Amino acid sequence: MSTQLADLPLGVVIVMIIAGVAQVTLDIVALVDLYRRPVERVTAGNKWVWAAVILLVNLLGAILYLAVGRKPAPAVEAPLPSAPTVSRSEGVADALYGRRTDAAGGPDAPSVR
Repeated sequence: MSTQLADLPLGVVIVMIIAGVAQVTLDIVALVDLYRRPVERVTAGNKWVWAAVILLVNLLGAILYLAVGRKPAPAVEAPLPSAPTVSRSEGVADALYGRRTDAAGGPDAPSVR
């Protein structure tokens, strides 16, 4: 029994094309991610095994790598900001335009316009 591509219904051909494009796209995304990711952030620490899984297990291999094969980046705690002496908007304005002064020269006095 030999089936030609032309003998298949149009819906089946469209589904096959979509599945093929999805497989190639996921394989490329997974391989590029694997290439760029440091070895320390790959599960089991062996990139060659994951490359073989991605390429040989078809669509499921890429999905498996993207779901299980990647370790998250270590959390980095941002330092707490120091207590500002003036409000944030005043500090930005002072940084851009310099500290404002009035005729008397005091920085907290209202400015004369």
